[in-house]
Amino acid sequence: MAFQRVLAARVAMRTESQRPESLPLLHRYLTELIVPELEAMGFSYRIIDNPEPGRSPFLLAERIEGDDVPTVLSYGHGDVVNGYDAQWREGLSPWTLTVEGDRWYGRGTADNKVQHSINLAALAQVRQARGGKLGFNMKILLEMGEEAGSHGLHEVCRQYRDFLKADVFISSDGPRLAADEPTVFLGARGGLNFDLRIQLREGAHHSGNWGGLLSNPGVRLAHAIASMVDERGRILVPALLPNCLPDNVRQALRTIEVGTDADAPAIAPNWGEPGLTPSERVFGWNSFEVITFKTGNPEAPVNAIPASAYAMCQIRYVVGSDNTNFIAHIRRHLDDHGFDDVAVSQNGTEAMATRLDPDSPWVHWCMASIDRTVGRPPRLLPNLGGSLPNDAFADILGLPTLWIPHSYPGCAQHAPNEHVLASVTRQALQIMAGVFWDLGEADTPSRRSTVPASP
Repeated sequence: MAFQRVLAARVAMRTESQRPESLPLLHRYLTELIVPELEAMGFSYRIIDNPEPGRSPFLLAERIEGDDVPTVLSYGHGDVVNGYDAQWREGLSPWTLTVEGDRWYGRGTADNKVQHSINLAALAQVRQARGGKLGFNMKILLEMGEEAGSHGLHEVCRQYRDFLKADVFISSDGPRLAADEPTVFLGARGGLNFDLRIQLREGAHHSGNWGGLLSNPGVRLAHAIASMVDERGRILVPALLPNCLPDNVRQALRTIEVGTDADAPAIAPNWGEPGLTPSERVFGWNSFEVITFKTGNPEAPVNAIPASAYAMCQIRYVVGSDNTNFIAHIRRHLDDHGFDDVAVSQNGTEAMATRLDPDSPWVHWCMASIDRTVGRPPRLLPNLGGSLPNDAFADILGLPTLWIPHSYPGCAQHAPNEHVLASVTRQALQIMAGVFWDLGEADTPSRRSTVPASP
């Protein structure tokens, strides 16, 4: 099929953005594999350099059909994580689209090549069905460095704010709630990584000669962490929690079940905030995670009291959290609980939390469109459990953001044997064709807002 051939060509290009030597391929992906498809649909485009020197490029494209029709901004990324070629099972390669039954294997089949390819193919179908017109204005921002941290994306949105002006943002990334559950999500949880370090002395000392006399940094750090999160994962620092779980968010999550796929890990009972359902804990609340913990030499342990200990921790947080002061809150808590010897510092760039109001007219419009296509409403998540650079579109551009994902939880995203399901792809093409078709109809929120009130 034509779509399979297009995807195969895109998978074959090794657009590993974490590798500096891949920069020419990142440009070629845009010029050779994306631009021709856009030109065939009548888009004008420009490829711009990253505001950060040496980083990956961006593509900006638009097709303008009039001042009295809705304008949509869509986004995608053509880069992928490293292939890890040797780790794929026998018979598979990350750079070859391999079909085995319902599964299409290859790097980027889930994240994100198949997703923006589906959306472009659906656009082309709508344009053909409407006799060469879409019925709305379309703008596209495609980046080639999302897997390396989306460097420059926020600055591009600031610099090209006028070009990117739109009525609504509609894009695709991440997994559905389950393979057979069409899903819409409205934002993403934020994520802040931070380091905890304790350095008590220079060098280790024999645990027989000094045990019971010298404080142990591993013990100190373990108790410092335990003062912030209990043995069941409940956050104990009120300042690290959201101010509330809004009623309309709770209502949207009422029927959401997580971990229903056969290969999903077992959910720990009674883990996290008491009184919340599993869906509320992952989509509506904050979590505290210990990502790594090290003291002494785990690879070659000796009978000695170590001199230092280190942990990288993470807070996943939702809208309504005081995230700008998280580090200060942690510092104050540690001091108040006698852990002034534990240093705290942010690790890396923070991913910001975003969430469109579930009662937005655009949400109701999108849900109704998908319902008409598949015969039932999609699952609505107020935000993804993970993180996306959605704040670039929601906060900088001020757009209502709708994400319609085309992969599923078992897709092995970022791992060896990444794949997409052909059945999900087929349905996703239908869903996006329906959404784009409905954008060209009269009953969109942007058109409603411009209709004069009756006298």
